[in-house]
Amino acid sequence: MKTQIYFIPNNSLAIIFLVVLFFSSSLETLKAQKKDTIETAIVNIVKPYSPSISDAFKIRENPLKIDTSNFKKRKVTYSTFSIPVASTFNPAKGKVIRLEKTAPLQLYDNFAFIGIGNYTNMIAQFSNNFEISATDNIGLFFKHNSSQGGIKNIYLDDQFYNSQFELNYTSNQKKMSYALKAKLKHQIYNWYGLNNLFDFASPELLNSIDSKQIYYSGEVEGTLAKDDSYFEKVVVSLGVTTDRYSSSEFNFKAHPEFSLKTIDIPLKINMDIDFLNGNFSRNYSNTNGIDFGFFNVGILPSYDFNYEHLILSVGFAGYLSSDLEKSKTAFYVYPKINASYGLLNEQLIAYAGLEGGLKQNSYNNFIEQNPYLSPTLRITPTRELYDGFGGLKGELINNISFDVRISYLNEDNRSLFVLNPYKGQSPELEGYEYGNSFKVTYEELKTLSFFGELIFDVSKDFNVEINATFYNYEFRSQIKAWNLPKFETTLTADFNITEKFYGGLSLFFVGERTDLINNSLTIPSGNELLILDSYFDANLQLVYQFSNQLSVYARGNNLLGNNYQEWANYKVQGAQGMLGASYKFDW
Repeated sequence: MKTQIYFIPNNSLAIIFLVVLFFSSSLETLKAQKKDTIETAIVNIVKPYSPSISDAFKIRENPLKIDTSNFKKRKVTYSTFSIPVASTFNPAKGKVIRLEKTAPLQLYDNFAFIGIGNYTNMIAQFSNNFEISATDNIGLFFKHNSSQGGIKNIYLDDQFYNSQFELNYTSNQKKMSYALKAKLKHQIYNWYGLNNLFDFASPELLNSIDSKQIYYSGEVEGTLAKDDSYFEKVVVSLGVTTDRYSSSEFNFKAHPEFSLKTIDIPLKINMDIDFLNGNFSRNYSNTNGIDFGFFNVGILPSYDFNYEHLILSVGFAGYLSSDLEKSKTAFYVYPKINASYGLLNEQLIAYAGLEGGLKQNSYNNFIEQNPYLSPTLRITPTRELYDGFGGLKGELINNISFDVRISYLNEDNRSLFVLNPYKGQSPELEGYEYGNSFKVTYEELKTLSFFGELIFDVSKDFNVEINATFYNYEFRSQIKAWNLPKFETTLTADFNITEKFYGGLSLFFVGERTDLINNSLTIPSGNELLILDSYFDANLQLVYQFSNQLSVYARGNNLLGNNYQEWANYKVQGAQGMLGASYKFDW
């Protein structure tokens, strides 16, 4: 086995020596000291490049209505209300509309929902919680999204189906808590995105194309957390993914978290363990199968400082990554630095950071981003060499908050989706070989981005949020940054009309993207660029609450009726309407 050692910073030997010395001293201190209870918090920042440090300014109270807005988006559609339609828009910065209202007088453990619309779109969801004891609970969750399709001017079936089932068990003891979770998912999509070369294809040929792809996935996850311990938490999961073409993937992950004190400074040590193994039965040239396997072990120590208005976290991420198929091993070191400083009595927060890491790509993750992939992919990790960012957030005046940020991200092996080559019009081809599927290519990509956000909490009955992001890409080997927009913006508004009548509005705009049409296998002219037009979309939901338990709603999506393309040659459904009802109850 060949071993390659890579270091991101200079003075590599010095870094190794300091790391070893660092952990040696920490472990010795750990043996000698009394146990401390260190309170921690996890801050999930949805927007990209925001440091994981808690805001010090106003806390917004937006109670969530579970009866109408917790339905997951389907990947071939987009909807601020998470309605699964054939639209494929899934905005990276988009936010599910929060249909806020005064908290109900009584909370219920169980929830049922159903909605039906045009294009034979259907949503069904059921959530059930059983209280075994004062500390233990069992939860059951099911949801289904489907459509019989019906997009105009396409030649193949655009039906889709997405069902998920989850069973979980939680226990909260005095000094320990744990949870077990099992998930199953069944999805059906069709490669219906034929190009204009099929405008004159015979009905016999079109009827012979089997465009259906079926995905199956399952996951078992366990979580253990302890109080008053150096060991804080561990999350372990086992996942399996397969499809109609005998592709297979197995993924084991473990994320232990530790916390201790060294010289009166909190020290956190997190670990990432990721084992991935899988194969595809063939490559796109139909020659040989594709096998892939990776084993990554990461250690992420960090010191946390809190002095007056300054919050500082300093650490690094060290990864040992092995490509099992190529028998290659590499060691990577990345920075982990975050800082924030409160200004004007904490009404403003200045923040900055420098981060990096190793992201293990997988077939399952790629499917979630683009379900029209061919089962012939090359899988490899993405290295985030560094992500430098800085910004300012806080309150301008009462009820108006903002966030502005600039960032520069340098990635090696950044995954990009691009169309597969067109192979011809033979009925003997697989359903994904007509230039109607996507492959994954990798690029050394540098991204400069500018992000801005304004949130208007006008009153308890009305609030508005608007954000916009500009991107500039530098790439080494690719012609373009495939399918990445240069501009995105989102506007969402929640409003109460009366005590029982309320709703939400969302507007999305995505700029132009570029894909590549590859006809080189059949047409001598070879490749040509395909420009995907920018698009604008509007969505509206209205809800009437008959009682604390029963609500009915009307939803409208893609109200302008534009059959735009989020992925090349994949038109979305036009204007969509849906009527539905939700009911909360106890057994």
